[in-house]
Amino acid sequence: MPLNPNIKKVLVIGSGPIVIGQAAEFDYAGTQACRALKEDGIEIVLVNSNPATIMTDHMMADKIYIEPLTLTTVKRIIEKEKPDSILSGLGGQTGLTLCMQLAHEGFLERHGIRLLGSMPETIDRAEDRQLFKETMESIGQPCIPSEVVTDVEAALKFADEIGYPVIVRPAFTLGGSGGGIAQNEDMLKEIAQNGLMQSPISQILVERCIAGWKEIEFEVIRDKQGNAITVCSMENFDPVGIHTGDSIVIAPAVTLADREYQMLRSAALKIIDALGVEGGCNCQFALKPDAFEYAVIEVNPRVSRSSALASKATGYPIAKVAAKIAVGYTLDEIKNAVTGTTYAAFEPALDYVAVKFPKWPFDKFVYAKRTLGTQMKATGEVMAISDSFESAIMKAVRGAEIDADSLYVPWAAQLSDTEIRQRLHVQDDHRIFIIYAAIKRGMDIPYIHDVTKIDCWFLSKLAHIAAFENKIEGRPLSFEMYCEGKRLGFTDQALQARSGSDFDFFLMPAYKMVDTCAGEFQAMTPYFYATYQRPDSGGESEAEQFVKHKKKSIVVLGSGPIRIGQGIEFDYASVHCVHILKRLGFEVIIINNNPETVSTDFDTGDRLYFEPLTKEDVAHILDIEKPFGVVVAFGGQTAIKLTKFLDASGVRIIGTSADSIDMAEDRERFDALLETLHIQRPEGYTVMNMTEALAAAEALGYPVLMRPSYVLGGQNMIIAYSDRDIKEYMKIILSHNIKNPVLIDKYIEGRELEVDAVCDGTDILIPGIMEHIERSGVHSGDSIAVCPAVHMDDGLKEMIYETTLKLCRGLHAVGIVNVQYIVSDNQLYVIEVNPRASRTVPYVSKVTGVPVVDLAVQVSLGRKLSDLGYGTGIYPPAGYIAVKVPVFSFEKLGGVDTQLGPEMKSTGEVLGIGRNLKEALYKGFVAAGYKFYREGGVFLTVRNSDKHALAALAEKFLMLGFKLYATQGCAKVISDAGMAVTLVPKIGENEDFNSMTLLESGEIAYIVSISAKGRIPVRDSVKIRRRACELGIVCVTSIDTADALADCLLSGFKEDGVELVDMNHMVRPDDV
Repeated sequence: MPLNPNIKKVLVIGSGPIVIGQAAEFDYAGTQACRALKEDGIEIVLVNSNPATIMTDHMMADKIYIEPLTLTTVKRIIEKEKPDSILSGLGGQTGLTLCMQLAHEGFLERHGIRLLGSMPETIDRAEDRQLFKETMESIGQPCIPSEVVTDVEAALKFADEIGYPVIVRPAFTLGGSGGGIAQNEDMLKEIAQNGLMQSPISQILVERCIAGWKEIEFEVIRDKQGNAITVCSMENFDPVGIHTGDSIVIAPAVTLADREYQMLRSAALKIIDALGVEGGCNCQFALKPDAFEYAVIEVNPRVSRSSALASKATGYPIAKVAAKIAVGYTLDEIKNAVTGTTYAAFEPALDYVAVKFPKWPFDKFVYAKRTLGTQMKATGEVMAISDSFESAIMKAVRGAEIDADSLYVPWAAQLSDTEIRQRLHVQDDHRIFIIYAAIKRGMDIPYIHDVTKIDCWFLSKLAHIAAFENKIEGRPLSFEMYCEGKRLGFTDQALQARSGSDFDFFLMPAYKMVDTCAGEFQAMTPYFYATYQRPDSGGESEAEQFVKHKKKSIVVLGSGPIRIGQGIEFDYASVHCVHILKRLGFEVIIINNNPETVSTDFDTGDRLYFEPLTKEDVAHILDIEKPFGVVVAFGGQTAIKLTKFLDASGVRIIGTSADSIDMAEDRERFDALLETLHIQRPEGYTVMNMTEALAAAEALGYPVLMRPSYVLGGQNMIIAYSDRDIKEYMKIILSHNIKNPVLIDKYIEGRELEVDAVCDGTDILIPGIMEHIERSGVHSGDSIAVCPAVHMDDGLKEMIYETTLKLCRGLHAVGIVNVQYIVSDNQLYVIEVNPRASRTVPYVSKVTGVPVVDLAVQVSLGRKLSDLGYGTGIYPPAGYIAVKVPVFSFEKLGGVDTQLGPEMKSTGEVLGIGRNLKEALYKGFVAAGYKFYREGGVFLTVRNSDKHALAALAEKFLMLGFKLYATQGCAKVISDAGMAVTLVPKIGENEDFNSMTLLESGEIAYIVSISAKGRIPVRDSVKIRRRACELGIVCVTSIDTADALADCLLSGFKEDGVELVDMNHMVRPDDV
């Protein structure tokens, strides 16, 4: 069937902020879907609360609402825009749940709106645990013995019947939220209660635990006529029991016998047909390793996390095809965009192996529980493609940016055999390195399999790598041994380190194509991966034929895996960079290894190399491409770290030079520059050891700010209040074998301001000045940012402009520059200058209307700001106030203190935009998931340094009708101010009534908890914040955030009364 002519205007619902379990893969899917709808001339109305993504860029839709993803707001947008259809399957669980609520309420039917893609009945049968179980049984598909329950008592009763352990899976949640494995009754009580709370329909599935079975996934797609194909099979390295988002995943499935493969493939096709899915669908199976027995784990009737991986692994654009199916096309009518000749009904064929390796946030959260289970903890992932599993896993490990260039890691080598055996039983992010160390020492593969339940095929492949490594240790390499090492995935540096010898061999990689058809058809938009087969064994490179040099080419380095501190914002900037370079007539080559992003879509650039962003991997690609230059400014710290190497190799850096970047990063050079320019910064020192750190702190006076140099996202940054804090910090940081110094600065409390400037070498343009709600001490990525700044006079504006101009000129910056300031006692101090894109670039670009990346790229290539249409100086503000509110994933990370500080903790962000600050803040808080209660209790427990502001805050909550509770010191401050307050004892002071029992009573709506010390899980303050997180109580950890929240409550704003702002048709200064 062709395009349905009745579909003219479609509402697309995005997935909202990046959180663990729902990350950039949905931005990628939504972007692809919007482009697919545009091809057919369909008007698109987009609603998404995330300002950081390409999906909410002006070019993606006709109308763009960066508004809260709530039922009330979506209804209002529908009533305003009157779409005829709504697309449900591309906004992750958030979008799907909203669509289902609209359908079940009858709202869509009343407004004559069709739900595109799978019907509500289909989604219910897949997402509702009871209906799903009944549907599977009706078509003879085996399910794990289970019971759907809606209360804790029923869960306990069923567990008693089938025995422990059991797995809990909440309905309609993402990333395994609220689920887990319960080993006993006490654990089940806690997990079941949490799962019921997190499920929007208060329903959980309790099932027999089959941990140890293989986990296999099939990505399937089906059209309205019933045509269906399997796009890709995928296999988890880890057995059932570890969330697939936290497992190493291999595509295609590699350990299945043909009979097993056909059995599961047939089951997947039968399931998608029985459910009536229209579009993409992910089927997850548990396969018993020693029998032809399987069970269906779950089915996602939408584009999922695995869809992005399957798309990038095969080259088959699942989201695009799903969008085309949704508007009426069938698989045999949709062309394969990679080949340009085959159709979407053609099942992809793979002649390579793709490996996904998760990226966890444990390097930032040293006290987090590292154990892995059914609830996802990874923030991102990398994908590696090669011609063997050995090479692909090695490539994935070095591309994950975890300070490992192979599976050999020194810390595992130092463990005793007894410790290794003990660690084999632990399921955490270190597991593969422990397994490799065990194999390298000669421990039996059957024994390791027995303990870990990881398939012997995978273990034998790791043994292959280990045997080679053992063979070369301490021995000079022959050329044959060198070639074998390269085929196994070793870098030259790793081979030198393992062998202990230098060599002058060199083997250029052969680049092979991902073309969806294993070379059967000619590809129009291929992308490449490196292998090390020599020419005499089929190692001809397939990239050279595409390198024509008919026009100048530029390489854009991506930002690698998404992690806290370096998120989707950098992919936004990279993609914009590619687009403007193409418009300027350049051929653009992308290097990146993140399968979740738009930058690694097959047709974003002219060529894509799906390779790690390491010196050796990048250098080989540059040898092939011989580009005019390389752009590093938009790839975050991942790309910036390569600048010195590229410059030393004679590669032209487009924009700010390598020397200028080093000047901004090197403490001594930067301090010298500031002194020359007469610009103030907090006094500080660089140190390399404990003794120097203690001496520096004594000289500066406490408190001091401590951080490593050359990092992003405030990683391992703290405020130290005593020698004890210094010792704790240095012990942690020195364990990472630091090569760069630690920076220690005098901590200055004040108002934090931030600018993203574009400099052409002479003049600058500042699109907008941002002001942080929270005072200095909270990382800029975790602060609520306001643009334009509202508490600023003309004198301060001028001072910021002049200081930014001096800094840009002093650094000889050309392109984009981010500067962070503190204002304290009417003095302006520079905190940090980054001559690269920052996290705020998408936010600033969207709310000011200034295409920051486009301008930065053009001036980097020699154009002047005065010729680009946006002028110089500070750009006039729009008629709106926009706030960026951070979003956190604390519920997924047990043991992590939720208190904000100088180290970044947020995983994503939302936007609130209004005519004034209070309206914008209200919308931002709603979008971020804050609940607006009008009654209940407020529990106040803050550190001494914040008590001066406590009485005023308490008065606001009292005016709103809340009952006040406080710990001893805070209660005295409130009582002395003449307000009634209930004194709350500490946890150990009263068994019947204390801080913890108060939270568990259900009487508390908000808690404001700010302690002088945090981080360590055994502290009472950390326990209280963690419990609040588990109970879903809004916990605010900054006095300034609490004050802003109280002001929003007092403002009286309601969702149905705020303005809905179409970002594509905002009133700009020149429109008035």
